[in-house]
Amino acid sequence: MSRLNIVDQGAGHFLVDGDLTFATIDKRTVKSLAFLTSHKDITIDLGRVDNTDSAGLALMIEWIKYCRAKRIQLRFSHVPKQLLSLARLSGFDKDAHFASHLE
Repeated sequence: MSRLNIVDQGAGHFLVDGDLTFATIDKRTVKSLAFLTSHKDITIDLGRVDNTDSAGLALMIEWIKYCRAKRIQLRFSHVPKQLLSLARLSGFDKDAHFASHLE
């Protein structure tokens, strides 16, 4: 299990490093949305996510909902296939945040 870290790379770009799983995501992680308000255009790179499960998908959905409410443009890059499969199984594959990665 790799600890979850969100690394600020500047200019609204963030890198998620570690696991997006029930074991690494806690209430503090879910409530810690301040990084999403740093810019009006945010990109979250998931290329260094090692393992994920439905908790990772749930966290991404919380980020999407938060950004929509705050009118922040959110993009994901390098979404792991495991997360895309979960999105498809959950019916979220139609959401633009996931659909663009399924093409």
